[in-house]
Amino acid sequence: MTPSPLRIVLIGFGPVGVRFAEELLPEIVAGRVHLTVVGAETGEPYNRVLVAEYASGELERDDLVIADTAELREAGAVVLTGVRATAIDRAAQEVALGDGHRVPYDRVVLATGARATVPHLDGLEHLGADPTGLDTALTAGVVVLRTPDDAERVREVVATGGRVVVLGAGVLGIELALLLARAGAVPQVAHFGPIPMPRQLDRGSASVLAAALEAAGVHVVPHTRAEAVIAREDAGGTRRFRALVSSDGRRTEGDLLVLSCGVRARSELAEAAGLRIDRGVLVDDRLRSWTDPDIAAIGDCAHVADPVHLHDAQVPGGPSGLIGPGWRQAEFLARSLREELDGRPSTSFAEDVPGIVALKAQQVELVSAGDVTADPFAPAVSGETPPGVSMWADPEHGTYVKMITQGGVLTGFVSVGMPRTGAELSVLYGRRGELPADRSLLLRLDADEDQGPRATGREATICVCNAVTAGAIEDAVDGGAETIAEVGGCTRAGTGCGGCKSRIAELIDARLGATA
Repeated sequence: MTPSPLRIVLIGFGPVGVRFAEELLPEIVAGRVHLTVVGAETGEPYNRVLVAEYASGELERDDLVIADTAELREAGAVVLTGVRATAIDRAAQEVALGDGHRVPYDRVVLATGARATVPHLDGLEHLGADPTGLDTALTAGVVVLRTPDDAERVREVVATGGRVVVLGAGVLGIELALLLARAGAVPQVAHFGPIPMPRQLDRGSASVLAAALEAAGVHVVPHTRAEAVIAREDAGGTRRFRALVSSDGRRTEGDLLVLSCGVRARSELAEAAGLRIDRGVLVDDRLRSWTDPDIAAIGDCAHVADPVHLHDAQVPGGPSGLIGPGWRQAEFLARSLREELDGRPSTSFAEDVPGIVALKAQQVELVSAGDVTADPFAPAVSGETPPGVSMWADPEHGTYVKMITQGGVLTGFVSVGMPRTGAELSVLYGRRGELPADRSLLLRLDADEDQGPRATGREATICVCNAVTAGAIEDAVDGGAETIAEVGGCTRAGTGCGGCKSRIAELIDARLGATA
């Protein structure tokens, strides 16, 4: 007797949900899995990481598409778009949908992602939910830039060379501002603290970045405690954003306000189902809910933590906010379900690729990883071995490097304006490798003579989002791939945030040149 297929309901059809569905395709075709996909948004799924590029005009709408729903349907999956999951009935093992239908399940996979954090500002109107119920519409001229529809509003302002105020100086806010400046708009970045990107930078690197932003046409407004927005009626009688007001009375005027104030997990559905929530849906090292092993979570809605913290008021960790870890969670969970169907024991999820943050910007080269706040001149604490700190700063020419080591092993670094040094440090950090005794040798990588040492090799990770190595890219080129798109089709390299495309191009050129 043929066993019944495992009924899986996937809630959420963004990049992470798509990757999970794609990984399960062989099991769907073989009849071992019956997959129902529930996506609140209409249209083909898109790469949310590239929405800023679409907003600035660098990409078109079709460039964002990451999956063909027709292929999934032909394989046997049920794909429901424009439909919301309204409840998870754990007792009946059914998912209730907004159209009144109920879908039975053996497993539920939550890939609901995150929503933008909207600060409380006087004068900012919340005009009600959009048709999909995903987010609250805001005062005209105020967007959060999470969807292509948000991007369309930005494109309208960019087309006229308008003024855009970006509230928030995190990675996404800085990247957007640089894209807007290159597109001909007039961006201003307002942020609360003294330095941009405070989670990734120290004071020195932030100062060099701030100068580079000004040189690129991005005006930075620090120490902005935003309190209110000023809106005026336009010719059509609609209240439209005109200025951001800070607590000291300063006004930052613009034609559009983009809120880039972070995100929070979409965990309302899980919480209503009685699942344990912290910064996301709490899941164990197999990505299963602490509360119900038949429910899993992946991506920005998943908070992976050891259940040993079950009775703690606050659980350490939280969602990474990066697409790479989400994709690896999707691949792991699909593999675990295959192992379950085969009757094999499943392994534990471990994030092997470290969190490296790089700006996707042509005007500014910046990459950072680990804790870079160590002070090289701080007195050593008795009984403790202080970290090693090496620094190079040339603010006049926009370059800065800081390396933190423990026992010679690189544990954190930041590099601004030195792309080759930053790439080399990324490789060493990923390997937990030791730095050369003479740290200054690394600086020569960005010199014309390029005489410094290199740790790069076939095992070096080039695409952090998809964990693709230089060797895999070289093999793809040897197999006939000659463009970035062709390499991406073979390996998925460059299909995430896109920040590695220049390095992929260098590898292609080098490989083709060596072959010739």
